[in-house]
Amino acid sequence: MTEQIIPPGRARNPVGAHVPVAGGLAAKGLGYAERLGAEAVQVFVANPRGWATGPGDPAQDEEFRTRCAATGLPSYVHAPYLINFGSHTPETVDRSVASLRHSLRRAREIGALGVVVHTGSATGGRTREAALAQVRERMRPLLDELTHDDDPYLLLEPTAGQGFSLCSVAEDLGPYLDVLDRHPRVGLCLDTCHAFAAGHDLAAPGGVESMFARIEAAAGPGRLRLIHANDSKAGCASHLDRHENIGAGRIGETAFREILAHPATAGVPLVIETPGGPEGHAADVKLLQSLRPGQP
Repeated sequence: MTEQIIPPGRARNPVGAHVPVAGGLAAKGLGYAERLGAEAVQVFVANPRGWATGPGDPAQDEEFRTRCAATGLPSYVHAPYLINFGSHTPETVDRSVASLRHSLRRAREIGALGVVVHTGSATGGRTREAALAQVRERMRPLLDELTHDDDPYLLLEPTAGQGFSLCSVAEDLGPYLDVLDRHPRVGLCLDTCHAFAAGHDLAAPGGVESMFARIEAAAGPGRLRLIHANDSKAGCASHLDRHENIGAGRIGETAFREILAHPATAGVPLVIETPGGPEGHAADVKLLQSLRPGQP
């Protein structure tokens, strides 16, 4: 994968966290990020487990955008979990379109660089091919709406391989990107726990190198734009999405050190989604920062 541009004075891999925003994107979210020593942030702009959408708070939006720009803090939006463009239920698909459109619009309003969306699954007994055809029909038009210079990237997040997942291991990325015409505004968000649970053995010797080689072979260069850095409670190929604190799970510190040093991750921020509350999050951020190349 091609190396991303790293702004002067910014770490090769900014390390941050998904932050709570109840109480205000800037007031709560950025305050929490500062407590952690975060160098990147991810937020929800809608109920993550529902379909409700809202306009946001213009004052908080402006403060969030201004402070992130002033400090060089890369920010990202995570779209709601219910979104599934492969669903056999028309109402779910219609709501998925509206929800993702809302997240993309809100991301531009707050200056976020990308919107992370889970790649979904084929439900109702339909084939993978039929579900991917629906992804093309319903998701592809949203990419044509990204016409502003400051529009975010749509970042596809492969899942842990549970159920009838449309995209979990690296080889699934090719067909998924193909139905989206490999649009230039589509990127990849790699979740390390998901990749491990799906079958990429990051803890094995050569496992990290193998995963990135397979990703580039399937997706092409330059797609990786964000990493969800999560250790895993469950084993490799378990298909269980069970996040653990960095170094406390089955992936281990060594793999994260290798990820941070790999050429494919140059310029790519890491965001944790681990358990433990503020103290656990601060410890995970600090640990990952210490694993970056050149750290003592």
